[in-house]
Amino acid sequence: MADSYTIKTAQQRFSSVVQEAADHPITITKQGRAVAVMMSIERMEAIAETMEILADPKAMSAIRRHREGMATYHPVSALDEL
Repeated sequence: MADSYTIKTAQQRFSSVVQEAADHPITITKQGRAVAVMMSIERMEAIAETMEILADPKAMSAIRRHREGMATYHPVSALDEL
């Protein structure tokens, strides 16, 4: 199907557009302009989680250290000692 629908077409085909949005984001347009995006809840939750990580200075510092090869790795069993 399409990756973009007008509001009117999206309304007419709502059920199939929702099913399609489960696979990939769908753009909704009005007068040729994108005005909304429909996507699965799983994708939206993943985006929200990514935004939370990006807003966390400690997480971003850890990511930068990893990229620079300066990260310290511990076995998962180390969590039992906490």
